[in-house]
Amino acid sequence: MKKIVVLIGVLILIAGLCGCSNFNEDISSTQVGQNDEAISGEKQDIEEVKEPTFEEKLNAKAEEYLKQMTLDEKIGQLFLVRFPTSEATKLVSKYHIGGYVLFGRDFNGKTKDQVIEMINEVQRASKTPLLTAVDEEGGSVVRISNNKTLADEKFKSPSALYNEGGFDLIRQDTLNKSALLKELGINLNLAPVVDVSDPSDYMYERTLKQNVELTEEFAKTVIEASKDSGVSYTLKHFPGYGHNSDTHKNSSNDTRTYDEIINKAVPPFKAGIEAGAEAILISHNIIECMDSENPASISKAVHELLRNDLNFKGIIITDDIAMSAVSNIENVYVKAVSSGNNLIITSDCQTAIKQVKDAIENGTLTEEQIDNLVVKTIAWKYYKGLM
Repeated sequence: MKKIVVLIGVLILIAGLCGCSNFNEDISSTQVGQNDEAISGEKQDIEEVKEPTFEEKLNAKAEEYLKQMTLDEKIGQLFLVRFPTSEATKLVSKYHIGGYVLFGRDFNGKTKDQVIEMINEVQRASKTPLLTAVDEEGGSVVRISNNKTLADEKFKSPSALYNEGGFDLIRQDTLNKSALLKELGINLNLAPVVDVSDPSDYMYERTLKQNVELTEEFAKTVIEASKDSGVSYTLKHFPGYGHNSDTHKNSSNDTRTYDEIINKAVPPFKAGIEAGAEAILISHNIIECMDSENPASISKAVHELLRNDLNFKGIIITDDIAMSAVSNIENVYVKAVSSGNNLIITSDCQTAIKQVKDAIENGTLTEEQIDNLVVKTIAWKYYKGLM
């Protein structure tokens, strides 16, 4: 009899925890026991005690975990680092990084078992579980499926999938990608590209190649299909790449009006957010109508649009700081923190960490700023089941 009672209790607890699964949901808007209208006019002798929501429990865990972290450990969690060619476990142990981004070179010539062991090895070396990320967009950007020992064929581009089978095929493709990534130990896909571009634009081949409304549906489809897959997906490149040039090579100024950006570029991101997007990656384009001096990735104005106007509560990620559009900006990592990025992609974590720590020591940044960014990442890791 005791065993039955205990089992029932455990099942009730699990049901309670699974009651809400949207990491991006605003905790303050989640109501428990919304029955005010039903009991209007009735007297209650005992005041109802509200149980913490799923999100509140995640945040409480994250805040408790943060208390036992050193400053160095917290700073390290800000960075998604390009996987090194050697001493990957040593780097994890020394710098306490938030995660790794893996590229084609890291998968070339490896079997599934070798990739799994490579990722397990760095996870074992990390006190705080790592985010393991990859750009597996399909089409021209296929870090994993380009390797025939890991996938039977390359994942197709969004436009090819749409032309062949519409959103049903895109949904199935997302499930297939997620299954492969999860099997290998990858828990974050830096995709999909939800930019709206024209045929002559740099970004066009990586997009859906359709209008705003269909790109909105694309964002919604991928995010919804990815839920409960074990792999999170990232909308990019906020606030929409548009006609801009390749920021890997040089800086690029976006001359669109504010109305054009809000009405033609932002809607797919909004649709993805409403579908439960957990992460958004910001481009390095300079959005002149919002901030004529700073690339979007380090612009407070662009981050405020995302946080305040679109009410995005999830993880904000920079594009790679190694890209030429931002790599020569003075104190770029400090600016990336100040503008509100939770995760900063870098190929040089030693320089990045030193720059941020120096800024704390000289008062340019505060430890509280770091805490406010990192606690969200830790809560996300709890949400994803990594912790």
